[in-house]
Amino acid sequence: MADTLDFLLEIGVEEMPSAPLINASKQLPKLVESRLDAAGLSHGAVRVVSSPRRLAAIVESVACETEAIHESLRGPKAQIAFDADGNPTKAAQGFARKCGIDASELSRAVADDGNEYVFAEKNVPSAPAMPILSTLGHDVIAAIEWPNYRSQRWGSEHETFVRPIRWICALLGSEVVPMSYAGVTSANVTFGHRVLAPGARVVADPAAYEGVLEAAYVLSAERREAVIRESISKIESERPGSSVDTPKRIFDEVVNLCEWPTVLVGKFDEEYLKVPQEIICESMLSNQRYFPIFDAEGKLTREFVIVSNADPKVSATVVSGNERVVRPRLDDAKFFFEEDLKHSMEDFVQRLGIVTFQEKLGTTLQKVERMEKIAGAVAQAAGQDETGVANAVRAAHLAKADLVSQAVVEFTNQQGVMGGYYAEAAGEPAEVACAIREHYRPRFAGDELPSNTCGKCVAIADKLDTCCGIFAIDEPPTGSSDPFAIRRSAIGIIQMLRTMPSVHLAELVDLALAFYKEQGLEFDAEAVSRKVCQFFAGRLKSIAKDEGIHLDSIEAVSAVGVIDPAEFIARARALDTARAEQPEVFDDLAAAFTRAHNLADASLGTEVDESKLGNAERALLSACVEGEEKVSSALADSDFEAACGALAALKEPIDRFFDDVLVMDEHIDVRENRLRLLNRFAGVFAGVADISALSRKK
Repeated sequence: MADTLDFLLEIGVEEMPSAPLINASKQLPKLVESRLDAAGLSHGAVRVVSSPRRLAAIVESVACETEAIHESLRGPKAQIAFDADGNPTKAAQGFARKCGIDASELSRAVADDGNEYVFAEKNVPSAPAMPILSTLGHDVIAAIEWPNYRSQRWGSEHETFVRPIRWICALLGSEVVPMSYAGVTSANVTFGHRVLAPGARVVADPAAYEGVLEAAYVLSAERREAVIRESISKIESERPGSSVDTPKRIFDEVVNLCEWPTVLVGKFDEEYLKVPQEIICESMLSNQRYFPIFDAEGKLTREFVIVSNADPKVSATVVSGNERVVRPRLDDAKFFFEEDLKHSMEDFVQRLGIVTFQEKLGTTLQKVERMEKIAGAVAQAAGQDETGVANAVRAAHLAKADLVSQAVVEFTNQQGVMGGYYAEAAGEPAEVACAIREHYRPRFAGDELPSNTCGKCVAIADKLDTCCGIFAIDEPPTGSSDPFAIRRSAIGIIQMLRTMPSVHLAELVDLALAFYKEQGLEFDAEAVSRKVCQFFAGRLKSIAKDEGIHLDSIEAVSAVGVIDPAEFIARARALDTARAEQPEVFDDLAAAFTRAHNLADASLGTEVDESKLGNAERALLSACVEGEEKVSSALADSDFEAACGALAALKEPIDRFFDDVLVMDEHIDVRENRLRLLNRFAGVFAGVADISALSRKK
């Protein structure tokens, strides 16, 4: 086995933005590992070290040379490879060409099966690692992709990178791996923190690399994150009950904006606490990357966390400078909020008439008018009283008003939230203001639902209107495109309707489409309704599967056209439970139902002539009558466990029927009477599930 040494490839650059740095850090180990494998160089683990000014891969135990390879490749039989005169045939020539040798170099040998074959002996000598790594380094740098960011060229160079490359440190053990990229030649030096440790630092070997960096005030991403979190924990402990808001996206960005983090605390003027805390926090987080501090009651405080990359000795100056910087940002937020309060919400609503919702679906004001009608219908179906219905309609009317407010134009993430504040200031009922604030929920998987029924009514109206409209103009989501987040909206509707079992989704779909018809949109309402319901059925199947319900149980319930979320999940789960408790009963019942369904003739109806029935037939008819009553009663009470139990009771009589009775009797009147009985039997199942689906997966 060849000797091994560690390998280091560091790309030193001008400061990279956080997003491309994170992306490149994920690509680098895969690129290095795949190229080492392709070159035949054995190696150990690949680890990445990154900071705004560097992207490095450290590879353990890289072989100093490739393994020598000897291969003996068997070709066609000798009698096929050579003619009677011993000359190579086309078969031999083709085999030799494939192996990269001349046909004259082929050898003959008798194989274990007793036949003589031709063989190509292929010897690949070992190759030193250094030239391979030289090429690898250049190719890896060139192969890194920068989605959403343009690569740059600098000087007279044609090779590109996301930022100009200033140095390359490439080592195999203590030896420099010669390579160059964009005019920069590799060496055994790195560069430390731009302020705290300027200038070149020699790296003796890859094992010393991180130690050299730390001595030069540069920490790895993992160490920077740990330092920042430890410092934030200390800040929180010094303020009992307080918490620092560190959204992941912003936190990851801050980690990648520094090499030697110092965590500090600044303050803003108390007057800004009169402004909604959401826009204050968004201004600090999005514009300045400051982390807000909340007190024990969850209220925003004047303090905020700053992560500095400067010399810790000038921390006081850094804090002062950041406090000066944040002031105009918060002034803007305060100004926008106060200016918005000078306008009535009705004024905002009317201005929605010049805001396009979707080119083919009209303005946002038209959407609001449709939402009002849908929200009112949802509230009525949910059992809300007159006040509750009125509040849902009012909240829907005002839900989109803040889209034209200055605060939301500046802080788009706060749509809905600011509308809630404006509604409170306008004296709207608390339930209405809360519904406006929360009607975009759930915004993502795992997000909270609106906290009151009014909010759910408006949220369902908003999302369902969008879903139906997009299908009505025949622009449904595809595998690669869902610009209106229809899948997410459908899942949100399902989550909310699971808490509102009295609301029927299919009726709401028809209602939403009817309002588009009233608006003048032309489409086939029946066909679009069917497509929308199928779309929701698909989402329901996925949710049920994620919740651990077996696929065939899901298919059995889906086949009967149930799309009300609470009922769908309850039915599927009840069927799954019944099957788990009586597996043989339902397996046999599924087989019997399938057989009955295949024999049955719906055109004959279900009116059975009892005078023509034998004992087994009468027993089945009696069981069907009893089953119909029990299933009907169970479904009326939404007792799906009882419905499944009623179906299970049909197993014995249907088994006896098929054992004792010849369905396809030679006498047509007897045969048709038995087929009507099977129709009656299949009908018992119709409203519960397609039991035949349970046998399709076998």
